[in-house]
Amino acid sequence: MQFDQLKRREFITLLGGAAAWPLSARAQQRDRVKRLGVLWGLAENDNVNEPYLSAFKQRLQDLGWIDGRNVWVEYRFTGGVTEHIRIAARELVAAAPDVIFATTNPAVAVCSPICELVVPATSVKG
Repeated sequence: MQFDQLKRREFITLLGGAAAWPLSARAQQRDRVKRLGVLWGLAENDNVNEPYLSAFKQRLQDLGWIDGRNVWVEYRFTGGVTEHIRIAARELVAAAPDVIFATTNPAVAVCSPICELVVPATSVKG
């Protein structure tokens, strides 16, 4: 009878451990650094770009996303040139970020079909 109780305890312990495993796996996944790809429709050195880029970075920080700590942001500046947008979108998809953010209508138009089935993408219109 004691042997049966021991087996039962081991089984319950094993079952409890197996039930807790997905929770610990989720916790580890939550702690991993998220990857954000940014497809910027303007040139990096464009004077028009600076206030938008600064506001974007500040909003990320306001929301608790600190570049290099809990999020890794990879920017691609395209200058609005369709071929540059296409190349940059492919590079971002290849980098396998968690999400791609596109900033201009041309960037969204080019990025959408490239990213559609691989990486979630979002955009902003302004």
